[in-house]
Amino acid sequence: MGSGKSTVGALLAELLGAPYRDTDADIVAAEGREVADIFIEDGEEHFRALEREAVRTAVAEHEGVLALGGGAILDAGTRELLKPLPVAYLSMDVDEAVRRVGLNTARPLLAVNPRRQWREMMEARRHLYTEVARVVVATEGRTPEEVADAVLDALELKKDV
Repeated sequence: MGSGKSTVGALLAELLGAPYRDTDADIVAAEGREVADIFIEDGEEHFRALEREAVRTAVAEHEGVLALGGGAILDAGTRELLKPLPVAYLSMDVDEAVRRVGLNTARPLLAVNPRRQWREMMEARRHLYTEVARVVVATEGRTPEEVADAVLDALELKKDV
């Protein structure tokens, strides 16, 4: 959350000359409402079901750079789908998260005591991210362009442009 996966994903796609897709955007387009609204109106369990299906569809039909929502890896089936793919985990600490998103924006999982919730969420998820990631790229103090370049280098991918 706030790691820059959408921004960096779009930059990576541009650098690779590949299409870009974001599963959160797929869900928003299909549902006609924002992720936060789905959480509030229908609950996290319903959103996670939509997310599982969006990831499965995108992995099956998309050839290019794919950005997933931060909670997508909570599903064991999704983790299995991702394991053979060149996945990059964009890591950051809570101070960087505060700087980027302020932790006071419309993020349903951070509604109460956002610093503590962010830390707890990351403690619960970090091992899942590293389980599926081929590379881990720290984002602290880097521009999106620098992060994109670091991902390309770490995955040993060549720029198309």
